[in-house]
Amino acid sequence: MLETSARLLRLLSLLQAHREWTGADLAERLGVTPRTVRRDVDRLRELGYPVNASPGTGGGYQLGAGAELPPLLLDDDEAVAVAVGLRTAAGNGVEGIGEASVRALAKLEQVLPGRLRRRVSALNAFTVPMLRAPGGPAVDAAVLTELAAVCRDGERLRFVYRDHRGETSRRTVEPHRLVCTERRWYLVAWDVDREDWRTFRADRIEPRPPHGPRFPPRTPPAEDLAAYVSEGVSQRVYAARAVLRLLVPAEEAARTVSPSDGVLEPVDADSCLLHTGAAALDVLVIHVLLMGFEFEVVEPPELADRIRAARDLLGRAAARSPEGNPGQDEEVVAGRRTGGRPFR
Repeated sequence: MLETSARLLRLLSLLQAHREWTGADLAERLGVTPRTVRRDVDRLRELGYPVNASPGTGGGYQLGAGAELPPLLLDDDEAVAVAVGLRTAAGNGVEGIGEASVRALAKLEQVLPGRLRRRVSALNAFTVPMLRAPGGPAVDAAVLTELAAVCRDGERLRFVYRDHRGETSRRTVEPHRLVCTERRWYLVAWDVDREDWRTFRADRIEPRPPHGPRFPPRTPPAEDLAAYVSEGVSQRVYAARAVLRLLVPAEEAARTVSPSDGVLEPVDADSCLLHTGAAALDVLVIHVLLMGFEFEVVEPPELADRIRAARDLLGRAAARSPEGNPGQDEEVVAGRRTGGRPFR
């Protein structure tokens, strides 16, 4: 059995890690009786921690919001992970969070022990963040935390949604998870009115509280929600879809093709399938040309026809144009292959 002081710290850590615990669950985790858990909760309250308790069979203990933020319990790896997250938060498409991240990082560094402060200082000194591309969508931090809260609490969410055409609609959903790419945040939720799963761009959501009531959790639309969202934003929303066999390993292709651009499926050590989409087949032709990878069209056959038509058009243009540096085209293709990001 843990000593009292160590047990209190462990209890506080458990309360911080999970929204609500039953007394029996806490007793099992701590290796004590439910009566001891009640006494330890009383001690935490005496120390200023607002631990709420709800009676009944469905009741439990919950760390509430207090007048002062209680200290967090972090081990070495967790503290460094928080510092890394704060360092990179400004580039994750969350509006207005950059300055708050700097302030939080400064406070964290003040209380870190020397061995961890040196690790974080090295991180700050030798890391140059790559900023998010200008003009990209940004999510209000308050909206993002509100979405995360209703996902956690299992409460219905009401909001106004603005689609890609700028048209708005009122939606009521049962939120499940937030999915983040390098450029955007998405909410995966069950649409109550349409009776189906939907994916919403978080930067287009305007919450309309109050939220609720609570709902029983549903089976998610896929085990891998990241792949589910990737497929939705790169294929299902487009009129033209295609499957290409890229003659490079999936790991190499992934350095150019982002999850929001398409879904990669390994085939063997030397090739992979790319499932992607665009507004029209002609747009897909441009995407294919800009990839810089050797490839073949799996489907649809109409895409191969469009590629051949583009080849003939480019060939005629090249025949009418003066010859340039013979090695220039190869350099351009090589540059696109190693550093380009053709899909937008």
